[in-house]
Amino acid sequence: MKLSFGASGSLTTQIRNGAPFDIFFSADEDYPKQLIEAGFAERDSLYRYAVGHLVLWVPASSALSIGDNGVGILLDPSVRKIAIANPQHAPYGRAAEVVLRHTNLYDKVRNKLVIAENVSQAAQFVESGNAQVGFIALSHAIAPQMRDKGRYWEIPKDNYPALNQAAVMLSHSAHKTDAAEFMEYLKSPVAKEVLRRYGFGDPEAAHP
Repeated sequence: MKLSFGASGSLTTQIRNGAPFDIFFSADEDYPKQLIEAGFAERDSLYRYAVGHLVLWVPASSALSIGDNGVGILLDPSVRKIAIANPQHAPYGRAAEVVLRHTNLYDKVRNKLVIAENVSQAAQFVESGNAQVGFIALSHAIAPQMRDKGRYWEIPKDNYPALNQAAVMLSHSAHKTDAAEFMEYLKSPVAKEVLRRYGFGDPEAAHP
């Protein structure tokens, strides 16, 4: 199995341009739906596999007391750069922008924003010191390679629209049998437990 990572919107564009993928996992279920309507994905295969959670993350070496003041921490004088995924094509970036507007912080910090290609790169910006804090996915914050490198505060879920994540099998897949079997595995209790353990919410327990 070969994996290709990127912002959901960017991968959608690649698929429209003929990228040879078999299954598309999106952090925003609207993208798979768009591909279905355009004939690039199998309608009956659409499956909401998880709900993502957004967190604020700082490096372990940071003196910022994350969590004590919520997103107000972004106004701390030591915060010169804030990393977010590109809201134009990254769902977690759009969610971050919604949080900033919801908390009336956007205009106050917009000049501090460092725009990453995707949420993984946003995490890299903070880890490398190119930003003092970042909006990233909970799944990134608790991943084995990240969990000891920083601290996070989970943003209240009512501060941004649900990050409903969906997968779909692509119409031009050259391995449809294998793709269909993997989609079925994704619905199994084992797969759901793996997703839960790595920071994803259960879509069956979340609002639609």
